[in-house]
Amino acid sequence: MRLAAALFTGAALGLTSSPAMAGAWTQPKGQGQVIVKYEDMRADQGFDSDGNPVGLGYERRDTALSGFAEYGLTDRLTLQLKGDWQSGEDNFVDYEGRGPLEIGVTWQAWRDDRTAVSLYAGYADGGEGRNAGYADPGVGGEDYEVRAAFGRSFAGPAPGKKRRWWKRMLNPGRSFVDVQVARRMRGGLPDETRADLTFGRHIGERWMLLNQAYGGIADDPVPGQDGPRWVQLETSFVRRSGPWSVQLGWRHTMSGRETPRSQGPIIGVWRRF
Repeated sequence: MRLAAALFTGAALGLTSSPAMAGAWTQPKGQGQVIVKYEDMRADQGFDSDGNPVGLGYERRDTALSGFAEYGLTDRLTLQLKGDWQSGEDNFVDYEGRGPLEIGVTWQAWRDDRTAVSLYAGYADGGEGRNAGYADPGVGGEDYEVRAAFGRSFAGPAPGKKRRWWKRMLNPGRSFVDVQVARRMRGGLPDETRADLTFGRHIGERWMLLNQAYGGIADDPVPGQDGPRWVQLETSFVRRSGPWSVQLGWRHTMSGRETPRSQGPIIGVWRRF
């Protein structure tokens, strides 16, 4: 994809029935999770420099098998690792190779029973794949990222309490919101400003619905020339079974500039330990 989006899509609140914990919530000391995800994105249209959709004249394919792992070093400090293996083709290039490999640390700046604020700092080494969606494969080197995250969870109704149907629709129930903003300083590529928004809602004890949005703006490559930008939406369902969870969703690009109008399925497997 021409979208430098996060490699994982699983921010979840710190409730005992949630399938995972991520985003603004750090992992407890000695606990962690691993997420393996497959993405297959296709596009026959793109957004031009003015943000208008135009036909590409060919199909662009970008697939990735990614891994994300995090482990609680302390209750307030979580180690994170990210990486992927990519392949793709279009009318100009056919590539396969490792994508960016990133390591970072999240610090829990503040937290109470329902709200969490965290800060992240990470380092990434570029690979042979697309280190940025708007760049050719292999372009880009060392990156540094700083990120701030805010999360808020909402409790459901008390057990056995009856509510009218319209109150059930308006009440957020057992859900959460996670908002993140980041600045990525890139080697060999324009620096980027990113924003991610996640809303998740539990459905019963084993299902969760995730609605997420990823956006970003790359700095102008040269004075007077606008940099790429993107906004993607993703909806997925997560099914929990013990320490395992399976995620199935669909991602599509809503708007952008100098980026393909990609869409495709997202399949993920989560394991907590």
